[in-house]
Amino acid sequence: MSLLPILKWPDPRLALPCAPVEDPAALEALVTDMFETMYDAPGRGLAAPQVGVMQRVFVMDAGWKEGDMTPLVCINPSILSASDEQAVATEGCLSVPGVTADVTRPAEITLAFTDLTGTARQLSLSGAEATIAQHEYDHLDGVLHFDRLDPAGRDALLAAYEAGQGA
Repeated sequence: MSLLPILKWPDPRLALPCAPVEDPAALEALVTDMFETMYDAPGRGLAAPQVGVMQRVFVMDAGWKEGDMTPLVCINPSILSASDEQAVATEGCLSVPGVTADVTRPAEITLAFTDLTGTARQLSLSGAEATIAQHEYDHLDGVLHFDRLDPAGRDALLAAYEAGQGA
């Protein structure tokens, strides 16, 4: 196990869509390292492109900071359905450290994915789990949380981020 370097905005790889995973079992070492990196960061989710691996996989654990570890690996995920009800959550990103934004997303989703054994799974997610899954899913398409903001909100977040980076 080892900690992986997390790419920071404006690394161009963060804006690229990822390729599907062909062999889920081949990701075991990467997934272990991604969990170790996420917990160390400390985050609640981490997508493969954030560590420079351009494949459709993310890890998440919505409850670990409250003491309930619920690690989840999502390979080649797809959002099958999303509720009409919207929820606003304050989101941060390990690739855009030091700033947060209030992002509006569907309050509930149904997520389909493959696990490390190659088994197809489907989960209904709400609350923090839905927010985290959608945030990480966006990374697989080259979308960051600030891309979900209106232009003024996006500009303000990026200006605050750049000011914090010494830019």
